[in-house]
Amino acid sequence: MGKHKKGEEVNGWLVVDKPRGMGSTDVVTLTRRVFNAKKNGHTGTLDPFATGVLPIAFGEATKLIPFVTDGEKEYEFVIQWGASTNTDDSEGEIISRSEKIPNKEEILRALPHFIGQIEQVPPVYSAIKINGQRAYKLAREGKEVDMPSRKVEIYELELLEELPNQQARFRVCCSKGTYVRTLGHDLAEFLGTKGYLQELRRTKCGKFGLDDTILVETLKKIVYVVEAKKFLLPIETSLRDIAVIAVSEVDAGKLRLGQSVSPKMYDVEKLVGNQAVAMCGGSLAAIVRIEERKIAPVRVFNL
Repeated sequence: MGKHKKGEEVNGWLVVDKPRGMGSTDVVTLTRRVFNAKKNGHTGTLDPFATGVLPIAFGEATKLIPFVTDGEKEYEFVIQWGASTNTDDSEGEIISRSEKIPNKEEILRALPHFIGQIEQVPPVYSAIKINGQRAYKLAREGKEVDMPSRKVEIYELELLEELPNQQARFRVCCSKGTYVRTLGHDLAEFLGTKGYLQELRRTKCGKFGLDDTILVETLKKIVYVVEAKKFLLPIETSLRDIAVIAVSEVDAGKLRLGQSVSPKMYDVEKLVGNQAVAMCGGSLAAIVRIEERKIAPVRVFNL
């Protein structure tokens, strides 16, 4: 997460349509400069090769980054059949080839095998840390990297269209931690061929979608901070599917101090055991957990 001593207090979300070739940390640096912000951070690395939805949290919104990173992700991707690369995408070197090109019927029969909980071995060229060092750094140094497998969940996987040049476009909805590059590689192997990702575009990240995004080119043209702030989304935008309760100023003050409050004044019986958003006067006070005898703060916001 990027932060420095000087700058303005900026709170909210900016959802960037990350272009190909730009790193996620580069987007953080650019947006911090455009907003002259004290603190901001992204919601998980999106490969430089990939494009699409990259939510950037500013100020108090950084406390909600886990709520976004833990959410579902959706991607569209293009597989190039007939070859594999050392990075499982078009940025790498071709290391093997196959003459087999799967047809539509074969692909459709294969997809159900990848829906549900599956095991993945993440690509060696990834940001996962192995003994304190990034896997991609070890791989670039020519060192052998033993990547542990992980369980991820694929909620939806569909073939969108067959393309020219022995390619096919897919859409996947998946859990956090899913490597779509690995999914493409494994699908090709299952089909008895080789494959790598020619394109990868994130279309949803948590509650944010492409409709929420701003282009990097637009950001670079912004001269004044006040102009930039028009593109900020409220902090609570990332919590669209969570219950909201309106609390009094007194209780909001207590919650912001980390103190629990009584649930007697609020109609929350059906929310017991769940989390909710506590709002006061249109301002986010806290993420709370509703219990039978108290409303306890989980995350507090100083707005």
